[in-house]
Amino acid sequence: MAGDRPIKFRILELCDNSGKWNYEIVQQIQKEYGLKGDYWRDSINFDIIELASGGLLKDVEAKVDEEGIYKKGFLLHKYVLTDFGKVRATDACLMYV
Repeated sequence: MAGDRPIKFRILELCDNSGKWNYEIVQQIQKEYGLKGDYWRDSINFDIIELASGGLLKDVEAKVDEEGIYKKGFLLHKYVLTDFGKVRATDACLMYV
C-alpha cells in the first residue's frame, strides 16, 4: 500500500500523462495515508507545489474553485508529470518509466 512510502513519491505516481487536479491528489493521499483535516490537506497541497517548483510536475490548467471542492474561491491546478519527473521517479525506484 502507498502509506509505507514518502508522500511525495506517491504524488509522482498519481500524476500521469492525463494529469490530476490538486484536490484529487490531496483527497487520494489523505485517504491512503489516513490523514484528516485542513492541516494535512494544505500540507499535501504544499508538497505538490514543491514538486512543481522543482520541475517534476507541470501545471497545465487552472480554474477557480467555485463549488468549494478544495477551498471555495481558491485556484485549483491540474498537474502532469514532466519528463524530468519521470526520470527522477525512476531514479527513486518508482515504477514509472
